[in-house]
Amino acid sequence: MKAITWHGKHDMRCDTVPDPVIEDGRDAIIKVSACAICGSDLHFYDGFMPGMKSGDIVGHEFMGEVMEVGRDNKKLKIGDRVVVPFTIVCGDCEQCKRGNFSVCERSNRNADMAAKMFGHSGAGLYGYTHLTGGYSGGQAEYVRVPYADVGPVVIPNGMSDEEVLFLGDILPTGWQAAANCDIEPTDTVAIWGAGPVGLFAMQSAMIMGAKQVVVIDEVPERLAMAEAKGAITINFQNESVVERLNELTGGKGPEKCIDSVGMEAHSGYEAEHLYDRVKQAVMAETDRPHVLREMIYVCRPAGIISVPGVYGGIIDKIPFGAAMNKGLTFRMGQTHVNKWADDLLIRIQEGQFDMTSMITHRGSLEDAPALYKTFRDKADGCVKVVLKP
Repeated sequence: MKAITWHGKHDMRCDTVPDPVIEDGRDAIIKVSACAICGSDLHFYDGFMPGMKSGDIVGHEFMGEVMEVGRDNKKLKIGDRVVVPFTIVCGDCEQCKRGNFSVCERSNRNADMAAKMFGHSGAGLYGYTHLTGGYSGGQAEYVRVPYADVGPVVIPNGMSDEEVLFLGDILPTGWQAAANCDIEPTDTVAIWGAGPVGLFAMQSAMIMGAKQVVVIDEVPERLAMAEAKGAITINFQNESVVERLNELTGGKGPEKCIDSVGMEAHSGYEAEHLYDRVKQAVMAETDRPHVLREMIYVCRPAGIISVPGVYGGIIDKIPFGAAMNKGLTFRMGQTHVNKWADDLLIRIQEGQFDMTSMITHRGSLEDAPALYKTFRDKADGCVKVVLKP
């Protein structure tokens, strides 16, 4: 089969690789009908994600048709259309039973490796670093889905791939980011990043009843999308984020702040950005935490900081004293997709979310290596890439 494979920094290839096979009775084999390039994929594309190996099949946003099921899988049948959550969950461990699916205790088959870096392991993930299990991903013609009697979400007839594809990652990620904020009707919610996750966090915050939602970015096309959906926007290259947020909140700061950017944040302050780039280049820190610093500074005392953006390791110069003395609450983590999926599927059917307007580029697997660069560079107005194997 054809699949997108990683061979090093900025070296993505469409290769011919062996077809997946059933390895466990709970498995299923999915024929991929649609997949996407995620902002999290750019972290290994840019060479910042540890634990990658040459030839890894990547991609964690995908859906398709069930072609084969293991003998113990009673949930799925051949021909079902499913969206597959990017977090691999067993459904049986203590964390899964509590709904903490992104920290499933059994699905990361490289848990010992992850524990050495993080203290304990989270769940296995598709198409990502070997720290999260080294599972083959969904930018491929076929995928083996472990624990397929738990994870996949069966899609009703009459819904197109593009209406539901993002149910596997970026929609529930944006929703969880907003849910973690405990939004109240008097709240100002500030969201750093107008990429796909930021746009879904914005829509979610509005559905949850925020008084006003402010979206911060530097890409005009993305800010225009946010503004068209009712957000107040700040281009951090053109005005001070701190001053504008204080103006919008009577000098008190936003009650809730969401970091939808993660480890490759850009800063409007040239000296700070240069500091982080140099530290990252010499591996004195792995991630660029400008957004975290700014959120801690501007967030209203007793506010909540929600972090759906991916961080991979060690960050520097975090004003933790400000966070402590202001009494800020931090909530973060990979997404508990299966916790939210059923409710969000209903909301999609009811038209509560705009699922397709952010899709700016479509292509085949053969187009993917070039589209990775287009997406990373935000070139040609690129916001979201969907691939059709």
